[in-house]
Amino acid sequence: MISKLSSSEVLHFLIIVSLMLLLARLLGELCRQLKQPAIIGEVMAGIILGPSLLGGIFPDLFNEIFVSQPKAYGAYDGLANIGIMLLMFIAGFEIDLKQIRAQGKQAFSISMMGLLFPFAVGFAVAYYFYDHIFAQPSHNLIISAMFFGTALSITALSVITKILIDMDILQSKIGGLVLTAAMVDDFFGWILFSVILKLMGSGKEDASFLSIILVLVFVAFMLTIGRWGINKLLSLAQQHLKTGRIVTLCVILCLLGAIVTEYLGVRGVFGAFLVGIAIGDSEYFSARHRLALHQFVVNVLAPLFFASIGLRLNFIENFDLKVVLIILGIACFAKLGGAWLGSRMSGMSNNESWAVAFGMNARGSQEVVLGLIALQAGIIDEPLFVGLVVMTIVTIGISGPLMRHFILKEEADVARAKLPAELPST
Repeated sequence: MISKLSSSEVLHFLIIVSLMLLLARLLGELCRQLKQPAIIGEVMAGIILGPSLLGGIFPDLFNEIFVSQPKAYGAYDGLANIGIMLLMFIAGFEIDLKQIRAQGKQAFSISMMGLLFPFAVGFAVAYYFYDHIFAQPSHNLIISAMFFGTALSITALSVITKILIDMDILQSKIGGLVLTAAMVDDFFGWILFSVILKLMGSGKEDASFLSIILVLVFVAFMLTIGRWGINKLLSLAQQHLKTGRIVTLCVILCLLGAIVTEYLGVRGVFGAFLVGIAIGDSEYFSARHRLALHQFVVNVLAPLFFASIGLRLNFIENFDLKVVLIILGIACFAKLGGAWLGSRMSGMSNNESWAVAFGMNARGSQEVVLGLIALQAGIIDEPLFVGLVVMTIVTIGISGPLMRHFILKEEADVARAKLPAELPST
């Protein structure tokens, strides 16, 4: 017989959702007022209501709300996971395949150096010094090293877009290159992480190889035949369905994509991301449809997920200053170095290259999602996850101001170069 939530469990579920959403939105809006992404406040809401603060100061109250009814929290966790799938779905909208092709060689140079150099640095550090840096030994050193390299290399596309909009440079040369490079970076980073998850989850090498091939086949399918098929489906839907029903159809397609990748052994967020790329590329998916999905997901469902991160572990007990500083230092060195080098190789000036590098250095929801998946899968431990979250918050905070500094410096140098030389004294 199918069991359902009791009246008491429903009450606890509603209390959990209400508390988490209220504080996450309040702190998220506060961060927006301070010109910072809302994700910082949303994560802080979970830390405040979780075992780190509320559980430490008022343990009985924390247990009564979050622990006493496991099914209620399980229902909340399911809702939060739907939220992150839909968030990665709308993140896929921002991957403009036409823009990637149009920007061509320059953006590819920036994105590849900004991806490969941090991956190589992160992999080497984790592989050769893991036991010296982190307290808990790795169960699979190669997988841990691959994850660490990937986590350091992925750029937060949604965060970068917000920074470029706030600085009013989205349509500029630097803004366009940063955005396009971040698209390529995100896309290949998620493919790389899907491969890591398959390697970790498969017991035999042959099975791992076959699983990876199947995942890559699904990626190729979604970007070619699948994208064409979705475009045709949306064309028919536009003729016969109203806006709300088209949005429903898109959400169903998102969930179907998540089902496929979850079945293949990769988390559903990857499938949702791929479907988002395919739908966002369709001419029949209008700005009105995007807005309808974006408003509900970003303002209601996504905050529930990021707030839930703080409930999963004690950030105070698991805060290791040494681990945090190592991760932050390696992450900034690797990403800044790779993106700066790629920018210089593409012909940009030194100041422009630094502006692009600090833009590419911004991390965000993707790193938090990847870190949480890796934590749940046993690839990393709690102090390392806390270090990744802190690194994400710090890199978000410094990217905008330092981009602005180097852009203004470049403009000043260009203006100075145009001034006529002083006449020689007679």
